Amino acid sequence: MVEKIVEVGILFDFYGKLLSPRQLSVIELFYIHDLSLVEIGEELNITRQAVYDTLKRSEKKLYEYEENLGLVYEFKKNSSAIESIIKISKRLSTDLKDKKNIEKENLLIEIERIENTGREILKNSREVGN
Repeated sequence: MVEKIVEVGILFDFYGKLLSPRQLSVIELFYIHDLSLVEIGEELNITRQAVYDTLKRSEKKLYEYEENLGLVYEFKKNSSAIESIIKISKRLSTDLKDKKNIEKENLLIEIERIENTGREILKNSREVGN
């Protein structure tokens, strides 16, 4: 259940504004404010069943948006690529500070990895915008 809460929370962050006002409210009250279906019904002046139906439709919509747009997937992919750049940079920085014998060839290979990863991030971000 915790996994689903996190997953829907992330989808909500990316696609929540695409939901109807009622769907937005129900998702927010259930997942963010941790209200029960009855409490949400009282808050919105609708039945528990209406809250449940709206919640399920809203969740389905969020998953459909991700399936069609893939923004969360691209975000995670880019985050991973950025983490890779940071690791390579830290390793190079440590080696240089420790004055380890870094061969020019190895240094150039690592720099090329950073450049290629950066290019991949840019390519991914352009694809998402199209």
